[in-house]
Amino acid sequence: MSENKVFIFEFVSGGGFNQGDIPSSLFCEGYGMLKSIITDFKALNLEISTLLDYRISFLSTYLKADYIEIVNVKENYIKKFKKAVKKCDSCFIIAPEFSNILYDLTKIAKDNYKKILSIELEGIKLGSSKFKTYQFFKASGVNTPQTFFIPFKNNTLDVDFVIQKFNELNYPIVIKPDDSVGADSIFYFDDELQIYNFFNLSNNMIEPERSFILQEYIEGEDLSISLIGTMNFVNQLSKNPVILTVNSQNINIKKANFKSEYFGGCTPVKNLEKQITAILQKLNLKQFKGYFGIDFIRKADNSIYFIEINSRLTTSYIGLRNIVNYNPVELILNPSSKFLDSKENVSLMHSIFSRIELSYKGNKTSKQIKEEVIPTLIEEIPELVTPPISFTNSNQNKNTKYSCFVATKEKDHDSSRKRIIEIMKLFEKYNFFEFKLV
Repeated sequence: MSENKVFIFEFVSGGGFNQGDIPSSLFCEGYGMLKSIITDFKALNLEISTLLDYRISFLSTYLKADYIEIVNVKENYIKKFKKAVKKCDSCFIIAPEFSNILYDLTKIAKDNYKKILSIELEGIKLGSSKFKTYQFFKASGVNTPQTFFIPFKNNTLDVDFVIQKFNELNYPIVIKPDDSVGADSIFYFDDELQIYNFFNLSNNMIEPERSFILQEYIEGEDLSISLIGTMNFVNQLSKNPVILTVNSQNINIKKANFKSEYFGGCTPVKNLEKQITAILQKLNLKQFKGYFGIDFIRKADNSIYFIEINSRLTTSYIGLRNIVNYNPVELILNPSSKFLDSKENVSLMHSIFSRIELSYKGNKTSKQIKEEVIPTLIEEIPELVTPPISFTNSNQNKNTKYSCFVATKEKDHDSSRKRIIEIMKLFEKYNFFEFKLV
């Protein structure tokens, strides 16, 4: 391959939060995706460069990148990003859709005439708006929850509008930013009192510069599809993408404190490909070339409701790469129908990919944990994608929370569950225990 210099950027671990606090939950997923995709690109003998936040520079040891540039606290990560883009032949960008971050970074690469290996601008534009995605699904005749833009009244969301729609729908509802990512800022309500209480407490939760939507809540199993958008023989984007895997998602949005959380999931979920393929045939997804995802709900009656499109690498990739008998990056580099037909799309293994919250109850300092404990854990737990990390400024105490991310590679779901139990025992061996609020 002549164009072998690939710049891979992941926003959370790559300096996007360098002038503020890094959310440890988002970091675990972000670094896990970065590490996984770099490993798979490097396996194809490509020259890899990336950026890394100064607070996690010690994790550069575990990235199979040829060039790693550190983004320090007072630096503008965009300047470092542009510099790295100029040095590469192609770019693979993993970033959130909110505030147009993914779109703007991809446009920088496009403006510098670089080949985009992640999703192009047109696909990002659609996936970045939950309301536009809803309109897209609805116009295509695909089941999707009823969705409404929430107007602002006196510089806050109009609670009267929310109550009106809640009563009209006669179902539980969710409120979330139009450009939210995953389970970020999803608020669930099943009675009027909850709504009023939320609006009385929501000053710190509702960002006035963001648009919010109201959506009927669909009760069912949270699932997602990992897809590759393909090209046909005349080098034009094909209408129908190829399903790589169907994944379950571990999402909790019914929390009393209104804080939704995504923990990961497992893959594959079998016996859904035929039903999903029939739905995908209704959609014109030509603007999505390469890897992307779609979130959906399967109701108790087995009907399927599409929720949103993720126009980027998703966390499910961390599990997907563990269950197939090929390198998924081959498909990203060559998303042609002919090439995909030559790949036997069979899930041979099973993977639970999950963020785990831990508390450290030993006597080692943060420095000792980084230099002594983490290397040992990585050696003893091959499934450890993101090692335990804490971004708190205080020294170690029993309430300090660590976050990590693991991905199993086992023959079936039961074996994956057993391995997770074994991994938890290994954590305990080094004084990391399941985190519980005291």
